[in-house]
Amino acid sequence: MKIALVQTSLIWEDPTENRSHLAQKITGFMEEVDLIVLPEMFSSGFTMNPKVVAETMQGETILWLQHLAKAKNCAITGSLVIEEKGNYYNRLVFVFPNGNIKSYDKRHLFTLAGEHKSYTAGIDKLIVEYKGFRICPLVCYDLRFPVFSRNEENYDVLLYVANWPKPRVNAWDILLKARAVENMCYTIGVNRIGSDHNKHDYVGHSQVVDFLGDYILEPQEADAVFIVELNKAKLIETRNKLAFLYDRDKFILQ
Repeated sequence: MKIALVQTSLIWEDPTENRSHLAQKITGFMEEVDLIVLPEMFSSGFTMNPKVVAETMQGETILWLQHLAKAKNCAITGSLVIEEKGNYYNRLVFVFPNGNIKSYDKRHLFTLAGEHKSYTAGIDKLIVEYKGFRICPLVCYDLRFPVFSRNEENYDVLLYVANWPKPRVNAWDILLKARAVENMCYTIGVNRIGSDHNKHDYVGHSQVVDFLGDYILEPQEADAVFIVELNKAKLIETRNKLAFLYDRDKFILQ
């Protein structure tokens, strides 16, 4: 499976401008891919003012994603602010090439920034079956909580979209490797760059780590689209040979 990681800056609380900016990035590369990954809150930046940017699942950004997926004949994923029944969610959507959608609401809300005061937390993990891979997509702060991301579903790819700031980017690098090793899976992290309205700086470090903790794509800081390819056969061969997951502990989530 070939994946495009879109690492770029975001325009503060302006979905229209972000769609235009991201469309230029995506249409700028000609290589065919199976999946495009955008950062967390790609339409707004990491805002605690959801009512300013919130959309519905029938809104312009969802329609834009569906059109883009069909036009590129690939899946596309990332998170945005969604309003539903009076609640706001930091919702990751996975849009298939035919326009169908699966979604995951961020479970671990970032209390340091007051995210829990503005958004409603999700409950359940999402496992997406696509192109022969089982993908578990999660959002930013989820990365710090290994029990929730534990590979109980035999997924092949763990995917994080983020707005992870520069002062703690070392933790981002360490934790992505840890999740890859402990779950024996490919692990993808897509982060933004630039500065936001709150003067937080981001240096990206989007990356891809394999099931043994080796880099397929080392942490990147450029404003660019990075393309990698994952090998399912190699993953299965290594899992069967080492069989570490058979010895995993069982956890009960509260």
